[in-house]
Amino acid sequence: MRYCINCCIHLLPNDLHRECFRCRGPNHNNQKCPVCKRENKIPLYADSKQMKLLAVLEVRTDHSESWNGFFCLRKGKLCSLIFGLIIMTLVMASYILTGAKHGLLLIPSPFHYGAFTNNPSLMDNESLSDVKDHYQPSKLNISYVKDYPSIKLIIDTITSKIEFITRQRPDLEELRKQEPHMFSVIPNKFLPNSKNPCWYEEYRGNTTTDPYATNSYALYSKRFRTIFDYLRKVFWNHLYHYKDKHYRLRCLPHFYIIGQPKCGTTDLYDRLRLHPDVRFSAIKEPHWWTRKRFGIIRLRDGFHDRYPVEDYLDLFDLAAHQIQGVLQSEAAKERGRTNSIIIGEASASTMWDNNAWIFFYENSTEGEPPFLIQDFIHAFQPNAKLIIMLRDPVERLYSDYLYFASANKSVEDFHEKVAESLQLFENCLLDFSLRACVYNNTLNNAMPVRLQVGLYVVYLLDWLTVFNKDQILVLRLEDHASNVKYTMHMVFQFLDLGPLSEKQEALITKSPASNTRRPEDRSLGPMLPTTKAILRDFYRPFNTKLAQVLFDDAFLWKRT
Repeated sequence: MRYCINCCIHLLPNDLHRECFRCRGPNHNNQKCPVCKRENKIPLYADSKQMKLLAVLEVRTDHSESWNGFFCLRKGKLCSLIFGLIIMTLVMASYILTGAKHGLLLIPSPFHYGAFTNNPSLMDNESLSDVKDHYQPSKLNISYVKDYPSIKLIIDTITSKIEFITRQRPDLEELRKQEPHMFSVIPNKFLPNSKNPCWYEEYRGNTTTDPYATNSYALYSKRFRTIFDYLRKVFWNHLYHYKDKHYRLRCLPHFYIIGQPKCGTTDLYDRLRLHPDVRFSAIKEPHWWTRKRFGIIRLRDGFHDRYPVEDYLDLFDLAAHQIQGVLQSEAAKERGRTNSIIIGEASASTMWDNNAWIFFYENSTEGEPPFLIQDFIHAFQPNAKLIIMLRDPVERLYSDYLYFASANKSVEDFHEKVAESLQLFENCLLDFSLRACVYNNTLNNAMPVRLQVGLYVVYLLDWLTVFNKDQILVLRLEDHASNVKYTMHMVFQFLDLGPLSEKQEALITKSPASNTRRPEDRSLGPMLPTTKAILRDFYRPFNTKLAQVLFDDAFLWKRT
């Protein structure tokens, strides 16, 4: 049985009733009428079936005005179509505004289960002035606050698996077997009257020979071809001639700025090279110890030809020419004084990047690398000096994300990437040791953000297994940003550099900061408070250990 809208009169079952009549008579009662008594609501029927819209379409009776025309069949379908379009528009608008990436969700999932994205690993640059950005207010995103309890469980699992176990140093013979060519080129004794590890090497080429023809840095990088063009022109003028033979002065750095990326090493490098007694490699970050000697430019691009140690030594020829000029001067010969020029190298990957070991060294122990970068540096330069610049690892990670992420950067995207990276790190620790996970190439390239770079104490302890503590200077970017003059004096003293004139010191300490955060990245503002709380919990046990090793509570980063 069907009923006509706004009417209590039964329609004829054969659909011949074409008129709509109102209920007549003074005895009509809405409460007794079989159709009107349900809160004055009358369902709309068409073709013997109740219409199914996106929501129940209800029509209230109105005895003061006729609604017959409004509820005609065609207009009812039109209303349902419009209503459906409105609902769909609202859903799509909600999807776009929230930035959900895995479906039409009104609130995006806290975990990102898509395909893994590779880490950028060509150059590790860093920032100075962006350390102040995190003091700006941040808008609270309620949906991400709900993530905290579940992610906290992951962090608790990670914390329970942390063990700082001292690694065993490989002996010298094992290192020789791994890199026989390197040991054949670099001698075990150096010139006594130079602070740098320098030596003379016989040059067997003639005047028509290009000494840099096969240098991989010159071949594969257009940026540095100008430098090598200049070196070709002056090369023969700096050869040492003795008994019908030609010798060239070769040098390794006296000190290394080894890390960390996004911690101010570029600014430190730019200021140090203004010192009259400091020279750097022709390229700021050669990344030879960590990548180029293995043929790595970007791990995701596969392997290229390995850069031999000679290519690395060529980068110090400019400095070697100046050192040679001092060594051969009559004043130096007469006085027997030591050359004051020192050479530095500033690859920010040196401290932490041992990703290539798994492709070249087979005799690993429980997934841990049998040889690390510092083993080889120490084998050649046991007296090398090392400078490390660190910052709050929470802010370092966000700065790293802003610098390397290419598209769709947002605080929400950063939060999701942090959550996914924590899950991956937890999964690794369930099966392997902390050191194995930190140096795990597969894991490091799978994590959307480089969490492992902020585990400073893990790397520092491994460096301390081969170098003495007094050979390593550890600085904080926060201190450097607030008092550049103080930190630069610490560096000068550590490197045994001579005093500067007031003008020279002003030039070094008052120069503007290098490699600051880009304006488009600044516009994103600080990370979400929930993300910061998660990362604080994750890095806390590592910062605590670092403060204990360095006997300095400033490395707890409680203030920030």
